[in-house]
Amino acid sequence: MRHLLSLALSLATGSALAQEGRMSHCISLVENVHGLEVIPAAYTDPVPGDSVRITYIDHSQFLIQTEGGLSAITDYNGWIGPARVVPDVVTMNNAHSSHWTALPDQQIPHILEGWGTVENPQRHHLDLEEMLVRNVHTNTRSGMGERINGNSIFVFEAAGLCIGHLGHLHHEPTSEQYAAIGRLDVVMAAVDGGLTVDLPTMVSIIERFRSSVVIPMHWFGRATLDRFLDDMDGQFAIERVSGNELTVSLRTLPDMPTIMVLEPRLLSDE
Repeated sequence: MRHLLSLALSLATGSALAQEGRMSHCISLVENVHGLEVIPAAYTDPVPGDSVRITYIDHSQFLIQTEGGLSAITDYNGWIGPARVVPDVVTMNNAHSSHWTALPDQQIPHILEGWGTVENPQRHHLDLEEMLVRNVHTNTRSGMGERINGNSIFVFEAAGLCIGHLGHLHHEPTSEQYAAIGRLDVVMAAVDGGLTVDLPTMVSIIERFRSSVVIPMHWFGRATLDRFLDDMDGQFAIERVSGNELTVSLRTLPDMPTIMVLEPRLLSDE
């Protein structure tokens, strides 16, 4: 553990110094208190103080919003619904066409591609003051075998929280990758059980992170989702949210790791 912590510090420090950004705080620990606060709200409403709003749009796309008005969309594929939204940041992974677009809206200030190569990995450490966005590469399967650095796990640090989106994950992270990711208070995890990792592997990953909040994504129908929930029953609390949004803060993280099932819904201005 001491070795992994040192490695995480080294990776985070190196990345920060290279890009003159602040160091990640997500390798530290946090005490979980009280219960998760689920506040019904529209994505257009202000985010409460010291909190982050997470809205499940579709498939593996989430809108992440801060108190000060910053917004990021994960696995952006170019269609989030009829809403007139231009986020500050989008992240993309191209293991499948539903996780990226070749024609992102050029009004978006920061478009972060999550795929790289052995020679040219993508190293993102985007400091927007109220939000820090960084990535850790993992590999993906391909017709030619293994694609090195084909996926990125993106970590969004805001309001003291560490929010991780596992992307199109094809293997369990290595010890070095776990160390570079650090603490995740909230994790969005693909639970399809086939196109990404199989369910036993994803269960192992979630148990390793031991995040306060787990949001299932990338599920194809209720049967797929229910298989995952059955596998996690008894290990994590399970709560089905009547909507596609939740608001989280350090002070309202649940005492027990909890799977929060959000219902995806495209964004609309109505």
